Amino acid sequence: MSVSYTSILWNRQKKTYDLGILIFVLAFSILFFAGHALLHPNATFETIFIRNFGLLAFVLLHIILIIGPLARLNTRFLIILYNRRHLGVTMFLMAAIHGIFSIMNFHSLGDMNPVKSIFLSNLHYDSLIHFPFQALGFFALIILALMATTSHDFWLKNLGPKVWKALHMMVYVAYALIILHVVLGALQNETSLVLFGVVLTGFVLVAVLHLIAGSRERATDQPLDAGETEFVKACLVSDIQEKKARIVTVSGERVAIFKYDGKLSAVNNFCRHQGGPLGEGRIVDGCITCPWHGYQYLPENGQSPPPFTEKVETYQLKLVGNEVWINPRPFAEGTHVEPVEVTGS
Repeated sequence: MSVSYTSILWNRQKKTYDLGILIFVLAFSILFFAGHALLHPNATFETIFIRNFGLLAFVLLHIILIIGPLARLNTRFLIILYNRRHLGVTMFLMAAIHGIFSIMNFHSLGDMNPVKSIFLSNLHYDSLIHFPFQALGFFALIILALMATTSHDFWLKNLGPKVWKALHMMVYVAYALIILHVVLGALQNETSLVLFGVVLTGFVLVAVLHLIAGSRERATDQPLDAGETEFVKACLVSDIQEKKARIVTVSGERVAIFKYDGKLSAVNNFCRHQGGPLGEGRIVDGCITCPWHGYQYLPENGQSPPPFTEKVETYQLKLVGNEVWINPRPFAEGTHVEPVEVTGS
C-alpha cells in the first residue's frame, strides 16, 4: 500500500455530515450558555466556558460509542457511522479546549509548571473522595489526541488495519478514565441530580447497546467443527439472502459467504480499510460493499476493483444438496476462486 499522504476529499456527504456536527456544537453551546447563565447568574464566564466544552465532549463521546452497536442492530444508523472519524476529531477538539482552559484557569497561576501541578498540587492519591481527578482527565486527553492525530487513512495504511484498530480501541480506556474523572471531580460538588442522571444514563446506554450487539454475534462466533475433513458444513443456501451474506467462523476467522446472481463466493469478513464487517454489507454493482465506508471487493477473488489495491482472503465452497460446505483453509489475499453455481436459487 502507498505510504504517501492524501488530502481529504470533501465530497457532498462529508460536507453535509460536518455541517450537521457544526450545527449541533453551536446549538449545544448556545443553549448551555443561556441556560447556565439563567440558572447560575453568579457563575463566571470562564466557569461556564469550561463546563460547556467538557459536557459537550462528554456527550459527543457517548454518541461515538453508541454509533457502532446501533449500526449493527439496525442498518438505518449506518448513515451516521460514515465519517465517524470527523465526529471523533471534533470531540477531541472540544475535550482539548476544556482541558487546556482548565489547566490555564487552575494550574498556571503558581510557580509550578502547569503540567506538574496537575499531578503534584493534590497528592491525595490514597483517598477516593479527594483523589486528584484531573490527572485522569489528562491521560484520557492524551489517548484522544493520539486517536485524533492517527485518524487519517495515511496512518491506517502504514500501521495496518489490525494495529490501527487496536490503537483506536483505546477509546474505551479513555472512556473509563473520563467516567472516573467526572465521578471523582464534578459529581463530588454537584448538589443537583441532573448531572448524575446524565452520567448514569450515558454509561448504561453504552453498556446495554454493546451487550445487545455482542449477544447478536455470539452465534456467529461459534466455530464450525472441521474435524479431519477437508470441508465443513457452513449453512443452507436458503439461509443466505440474495446479494447478502451469511457469516460463519472457521479456523478462528469470520468468513462471509455471499449469494449473488445464482452463485456463491466466500471471503474473509474483515475489511482492509477499518476492519468493517463485510458480511453485514451487500453486493452492489457486482462488488461486495462494506457497510461502514463503502469499500468494495470482487466476490470471486477478494480484490478491490482498480485503481484500488485492497485484498482479502478467499475460501473454496461446495454444495451438497442444499447445504453449503466450506474449506476452512483460506487462499492468499486476492486469489481467484471459481464461484459455486446455485441451481434453482
